[in-house]
Amino acid sequence: MERLTTTPRAEWRAHVERELGFAFHTIDGATYWDETACYRFSAAEVDALEAATAELEQMALELVDRVVRAGEPAYRRLRIAETAWQAIEGSWKAGEKNLYGRFDLSFSGGAPPRLLEYNADTPTALFEAAVVQWDWLEAIRPGCDQFNSIHERLIEAWKHFGIGRARVYFAGVRDHAEDGGTLDYLRDTAIQAGLATERIAIEDIGWDGAAFVDLDERPIEALFKLYPWEWLIGEPFGAHLLSGVAKVIEPAWKMVLSNKAMLALLWEMAPGHPNLLHSALEPGAIAGQVVRKPIYSREGANIQVLADGQVVAETGGLYGAEGFVYQAHVPMPAFDGNYPVIGSWVVASEPAGIGIREDSTAITRDTSRFVPHFFE
Repeated sequence: MERLTTTPRAEWRAHVERELGFAFHTIDGATYWDETACYRFSAAEVDALEAATAELEQMALELVDRVVRAGEPAYRRLRIAETAWQAIEGSWKAGEKNLYGRFDLSFSGGAPPRLLEYNADTPTALFEAAVVQWDWLEAIRPGCDQFNSIHERLIEAWKHFGIGRARVYFAGVRDHAEDGGTLDYLRDTAIQAGLATERIAIEDIGWDGAAFVDLDERPIEALFKLYPWEWLIGEPFGAHLLSGVAKVIEPAWKMVLSNKAMLALLWEMAPGHPNLLHSALEPGAIAGQVVRKPIYSREGANIQVLADGQVVAETGGLYGAEGFVYQAHVPMPAFDGNYPVIGSWVVASEPAGIGIREDSTAITRDTSRFVPHFFE
């Protein structure tokens, strides 16, 4: 694995906007999609990433099964609201299908990939990984390959949800460029799979006392929500989703995996696993430097690096009331002062490809750049 300096394509902004519909390549005036660099992998390194991703996904599924069988004590350790327990159990036992997820990994091509966290419910940076970097590859490295079958796997996955003729509503918060781009892309893959679809703002979904409805009072039978489960179940209308009145993607059992407390339970299930970092829910349980993460934080918010109980680095934010998980600190790989995190995607629980976010600090944030990759 190495980082290469590259020359951006001429007029690349106009190209990705016109040809791909990629509108959020620049965020608040700063580059998000970055063509000044790329990462090169060997085929063996890609094989290692794929194998680690497959292993982690199977461990995650095993963890869900263990939590459901353990019941209340496990749910409480995960800080999952009691109102959701029955829905989680029901969706898992019914075999409700999941669509996608993203493991964030530390990897530099030497030691095995190590899990930093699992974005199991509402991961973004999908369109960039599936489409934009493939477009870059075809233009810049046409003789090389890329670990990327995300697009094809998404289309195939939609065909197996048993949705039939029901309309799938794609919902997220209004006027959010990145979420909107992700929703539009996922909707497009569903259309290519032959499904009927509709876009709706989460704020425009209504409840008529028996069903969720759109602005025309049509019932919503299938809903893809780019909106966290833990937020939904705390809202008056959202709590009705737990009753099963609509098919929800991702399913309720993803709540077991969409919080960082699961990192501690994974370690307890497989202590010393080469793809895991020692994680615990109790402060002081891990020797040496540790990273403290709020159980429900997002985009690198409220992260602290602790040494002997003292804060040596931290990010701001509004999370933390829900509690924390502690993870052994691992020095992040650095390439010319850039710290990459590999987002390794699963679609229908199968490895599907990677995307890379990098930053000038070791904590990946919502402002971190997306950099393409290839292998040969």
